[in-house]
Amino acid sequence: MSPNYRTGWGPHLTYSLDNARSLAGVLLILAVCWLVSENRKRFPFLLTLGALLVQAGLVLALFALPDSEPVLKAVSGAVDGLASATDRGTQFVFGYLGGGDQPYALAHDSAPLPFLFGFRVLPLILVISALSALLWHWKILKWITQGFGFLFQRSMGLTGPSALAVAANIFMGMVESPIVIRAYLDRLTRSELFLMMVVGLATVAGSTMVAYAVILGPTLPNAAGHVLVASIISAPAGILLARIMIPEENGGAHLEPGDELKYQSSMDAVTRGVQDGVMVAVNVAAMLMVFVAFVWIINNMLALAPDFDGGPLTLQRIFGFVFAPVAYLIGLPWSESQTGGAVLGSKLFLTEFIAYIELGAIPADALSERSRMILTYALCGFANVASVGIMTGGMTVLMPGRRDEIFALAWKSLLPGFLATLMAAAVVAALPAGLFGSR
Repeated sequence: MSPNYRTGWGPHLTYSLDNARSLAGVLLILAVCWLVSENRKRFPFLLTLGALLVQAGLVLALFALPDSEPVLKAVSGAVDGLASATDRGTQFVFGYLGGGDQPYALAHDSAPLPFLFGFRVLPLILVISALSALLWHWKILKWITQGFGFLFQRSMGLTGPSALAVAANIFMGMVESPIVIRAYLDRLTRSELFLMMVVGLATVAGSTMVAYAVILGPTLPNAAGHVLVASIISAPAGILLARIMIPEENGGAHLEPGDELKYQSSMDAVTRGVQDGVMVAVNVAAMLMVFVAFVWIINNMLALAPDFDGGPLTLQRIFGFVFAPVAYLIGLPWSESQTGGAVLGSKLFLTEFIAYIELGAIPADALSERSRMILTYALCGFANVASVGIMTGGMTVLMPGRRDEIFALAWKSLLPGFLATLMAAAVVAALPAGLFGSR
């Protein structure tokens, strides 16, 4: 049956072989984690069913319900408002570099203002980091986190500390979220520690979530809604794959009243939020400069090699060839799988920021809206080589007594962390395209 996504527009839901192939991709991801499991006899069948239902349910709740459109518009409006407010602050400090009035005439009157990543995207991280800290102090974000924690605890059988840490990972970074359960870190079982690592790599922080939406906004409708849902539904996927690889043997720790993330006042929350945001922004900027330089060096070396398959050999093309089958399995048509494979490789070996920038730069006629949406979910996680180092550095500071255990589990968590975002993408791709209005 030939896929026809235009007939899936609006209420006319169609299903095709591309959707069915995505289900096969989900099964293959589960099989890979089971093959490397420490206890293959304890496959969590009920947890698998619960994770898939939670993922599909969350996606349908935001995109399929009759009243979901206002929610999407509200999310997009909130992101646009935050971006606009951030631009005002950036322009006040940096002037025209932040998008303000130009001190000179542009080459063409109709030319858009230059988009400088360092002055238009990185400041968003500062604003969202400060806002997140303030909302936590006002208990708004805390209540939302506890709500998701209750959902994961009831639907997926997590204990209190693990459920709360997993929920916090949806909105905070992989280093910041363990602070929420700092009083329980030494009591976490090996399986719970591994689970926290995997979910940390499978999700993204709220401070970077908005930045991704801004990058993708010009090329993907409802980009903000997709990025938000992507981070949320990758959490249950991370829980499932972590439990398959290292099943829980001892029942886990239990949540009791104790220390938690606290701020002395609203001003203290804003101040510490800005300080944390500066660390994240500097880290993102440094990683981007270094890895882009590495790519440039490698591509210059590859230029000495003869042309391959009708074009010069580059790192991006190598990623495309290697990861094309992966992109195909999660739902992209084969004609676009090499393009999708290139950004998947960039996400794993470089950073998701570079991958999102590359995705946003792909011309509209080179990648369908549906494929762009699927890749948005597949890229929405911190699972990359550089993030493993960041995660181990932060966790060893919080848990110095478990240093050896953290290093032993860190690299092992990269595989399920990466596969969790692929699984989230495959679940979305398995649903009828008409739910999202994508072509």
